[in-house]
Amino acid sequence: MRAVVQRVRSARVRVDGAVVGEVGPGLAALIGVASDDGPADVQYIASKIVELRVFEDEAGKMNRSLRDIDGRILAVSQFTLYGDCRRGRRPSFDKAAAAELGRVLFEGVVAGMRAAGATVETGTFQARMQVELENDGPVTILLDSRKLF
Repeated sequence: MRAVVQRVRSARVRVDGAVVGEVGPGLAALIGVASDDGPADVQYIASKIVELRVFEDEAGKMNRSLRDIDGRILAVSQFTLYGDCRRGRRPSFDKAAAAELGRVLFEGVVAGMRAAGATVETGTFQARMQVELENDGPVTILLDSRKLF
C-alpha cells in the first residue's frame, strides 16, 4: 500500500461539481492499494498517517502530529500510485488492486484512522474526482507499507 501525504492548509474533493469531502488544516492523503495488500498494510498506513510528526512546534521544528494540532485528514483513493512507467510511456496498473479489494482495504485505512481518533473526510471511491489543496510548506511525504521508500 502506498500513500502520498501532504500537509495542507485546506483540501477538498469534488465529484460532478459537488464537494464530497473537505478539511481545514491537516493532511491530504492519496492512498493506493496493491493487489497483494492485506490487513497488515492497512494497519501500517493508517497508523503512520495519523502519527506523522510533520507539523511545526513553537521552535519551528516538525515535531507535532495531527492530534497535536487538532487537524483533519482528507483521504482519497488513487490506484494510479501503482502506475508502472518503467517500460514504455503508458503506465501499467498490473500491481494495483482490483476495485472490490481496493475499496475494502481503502475503507479499512479510513476506519483505522478514525479508530485512532482522527477526523477523516473522503472522496468517492471509483468516481472521477477533482482534488484541490493548498499545500503548507510545501511538505509532501511518501509512504509504502513494504518500506520500498
